[in-house]
Amino acid sequence: MVEQAKAGQKVSVEIMGRRYDVPQGITLVQAMWYTGHHIVRGIGCLGGVCGACSTVYRKKGERDLKEGLGCQLLVEEGLSYSFAPAYPVQKTAYRFEQIEDPKRDLFKYYPEVALCRNCNACTEACPQQIDVRTGVWKAAFGDFKGVADLFLSCVMCGLCTPVCIADIAPHRVGLYARRSQAIFFTDRPQQLVKRIEEIGQGKFDAEWEQVLSGSPAEPVSS
Repeated sequence: MVEQAKAGQKVSVEIMGRRYDVPQGITLVQAMWYTGHHIVRGIGCLGGVCGACSTVYRKKGERDLKEGLGCQLLVEEGLSYSFAPAYPVQKTAYRFEQIEDPKRDLFKYYPEVALCRNCNACTEACPQQIDVRTGVWKAAFGDFKGVADLFLSCVMCGLCTPVCIADIAPHRVGLYARRSQAIFFTDRPQQLVKRIEEIGQGKFDAEWEQVLSGSPAEPVSS
């Protein structure tokens, strides 16, 4: 808890339709714990990395419904919020070893990309301030490098999905483009290639067995 919470100051918030008084300065997730909510989903890293705590909220005196991560947002007077539901997303199955042209096959696995209306709702919903709309358009036009750069900070929270009027799951499209860029269009560091070969040849089997056994570690050879 921050110093304000320790000082005993409280604010009134509405959590899933019910009013509570909670310590000022704590996060939305902490407020749910404070008020006795037993959270069985939507909790992960608590550091803004995993994207599990997707939250919808509205500030006092504002009409706009906003989206964010519950572990990063702080409570404030009059705030109303709920955890976002797990929106159904088409998790397309693909194997890159069977893909010859990932840019062409983007429309095979995610044909809805071509239906983007350029409305920008996905960008406005992103808690990471990613220009999601531009990323979707770059994917459609085959600029996977541009997509990879834009979606580098994506935490896969999925808040861009329910606001899309074309039923696109932009975070999934971004992940496909990033994976494709790494596999098909990026040179692998020679040191990494060498190390992977060494692992395949069993060079580090002894060290791995030692880790699994729980025995005190010996210096690992380079």
